Amino acid sequence: MPPPPQEMFFLSLFNSKAVQDGAVIRRKVRDVERLVGRTAFVDELNRRGYRAVENAGRFVIFCNAEPILRVT
Repeated sequence: MPPPPQEMFFLSLFNSKAVQDGAVIRRKVRDVERLVGRTAFVDELNRRGYRAVENAGRFVIFCNAEPILRVT
């Protein structure tokens, strides 16, 4: 039996090489909200120790636990 859709979304999102390297990825807010919901998304980020910002309809996800410094 395949994993539930929410679990599949997180598996596909967080199994990329960029994530494994601690890089940055982006996802459309509307897609995240439609597929898993904002609360589940934020809970998963917190569980992993990742941070994200929202701008212009996209989440920018920092796949590491380093601090975020706003430059301007």
